Amino acid sequence: QVQLVESGGDLVQPGGSLRLSCAASGFIMKNYYMIWVRQAPGKGLQWVAGINQNGDPTYYHDSVQDRFTISRDNAAQIVYLQMNNLKPEDTAVYRCARYKWSGATLTTRPVFRESDYAYWGQGTQVTVSA
Repeated sequence: QVQLVESGGDLVQPGGSLRLSCAASGFIMKNYYMIWVRQAPGKGLQWVAGINQNGDPTYYHDSVQDRFTISRDNAAQIVYLQMNNLKPEDTAVYRCARYKWSGATLTTRPVFRESDYAYWGQGTQVTVSA
């Protein structure tokens, strides 16, 4: 069955860095657009970044642009989120998700709709605090 398993979350000081990983199984990841989202305590789901099947183009929420980088290794079936210059407001559970439709390439930054994503991971906790 389809599984998405995130890892790499941790407690980090402001200004620090983390790299999150999302290991995919049960489907051919190279065929799908993939995203990272996050949910802070008491808040709704926020889209963070997205990446097309071959790694380009990528899209970012304005709040993480120039600090976060999404990438993928299709051979290993892993999507990464490199997070630099972390801020306390980045504290959240981070989850990855798979687009519903195989072969779809998003040529403009999409409007995020939860219903467009068929599978979700359980998440990994990122806490940014001094």
